[in-house]
Amino acid sequence: MIIYNVTINVDESIHDRWMQWMTEKHIPEMLNTGKFTKALMSQVLVEEDLGGITYSVQFSCESRAILEAYYQNDAEEMRREGFELFGNKFGAFRTELKVVREFATSN
Repeated sequence: MIIYNVTINVDESIHDRWMQWMTEKHIPEMLNTGKFTKALMSQVLVEEDLGGITYSVQFSCESRAILEAYYQNDAEEMRREGFELFGNKFGAFRTELKVVREFATSN
């Protein structure tokens, strides 16, 4: 399994509008590409020197080939709307993670 992690720092002036867009539109549209099996959105609790509020959104996909297909077919369009709506009021960087092993409690 591959995790496509997007870490986003959001200016507080757009936070509420951005959060609504992310949760009601962008993340569902990412899942609707058919490339990802689930998404997990977390708030980063470390305060950034640059201010704002930081989130990590982790999209799970079955393989690197599927993630590459996302890059080829969907990524540009999926990123465009955020920049059109919010301009430079947020910054994002992306990380690819390979799940090596998953652990869980035995409860």
